[in-house]
Amino acid sequence: MPDALTTARPAGPGTATAPLLSVRDLNAWYGESHILHGVTFDVRAGEVVTLLGRNGAGKTTTLRSIMGIVPRREGSIAYDGQETVRLASNRIARMGIAYCPEERGIFASLNVEENLLLPPIVRDGGLSIEQIFELFPNLKERLSSQGTKLSGGEQQMLAIGRILRTGARLLLLDEPTEGLAPVIVQQIGRTIARLKAQGFTILLVEQNFRFAATVADRHYVMDHGRVADMIPNSELGANMAKLHDYLGV
Repeated sequence: MPDALTTARPAGPGTATAPLLSVRDLNAWYGESHILHGVTFDVRAGEVVTLLGRNGAGKTTTLRSIMGIVPRREGSIAYDGQETVRLASNRIARMGIAYCPEERGIFASLNVEENLLLPPIVRDGGLSIEQIFELFPNLKERLSSQGTKLSGGEQQMLAIGRILRTGARLLLLDEPTEGLAPVIVQQIGRTIARLKAQGFTILLVEQNFRFAATVADRHYVMDHGRVADMIPNSELGANMAKLHDYLGV
């Protein structure tokens, strides 16, 4: 019997020469604070790409800008060939982009099932509840538990599982391993690898570059609101000294 997830969705339509996500000269502000300064990078369909950098480098603001939830942004963000930089966040979500914030955004007054069912399905091809339970068996066991009763790892599983229902093809994950036990980090890594195998495209913000190296195809290094470098995962070992300098580790 085939794995339930193997038929969940086809690979995205992008190609190596036509990025699914293309960010060009992106600038972003919070009030008078100019956070992003000409950020430029691409993500191809089916890739896992990380944004690495120190705290305050602009990684989260980049994800929020792509999702349309930064007050002011200028430049170009094209998704599947369509410009989105002037679109409202709800229209961007309906194009097939989903954002999992670092704080996870679990509704404490709702149980696991209610949290899972809360986001609307915006496109065909999202995972069913049973397929989400296959990825995260813990959630099935805690189905009636309130958000406040979940461990940090279970909250992260719920936050990721919730966006998988929506039909989004591009997943923006902000620090999914932050503060989690090593065994849960490994489970998140296996989940990301499995989603990639099913054709999802993932843009991942990570402080833990050792974890990023286990899941990503390429790494963009951000510094002071700019993309300072791009390192293919296959060349990570040869660039460790430079990466340590960028990240201050």
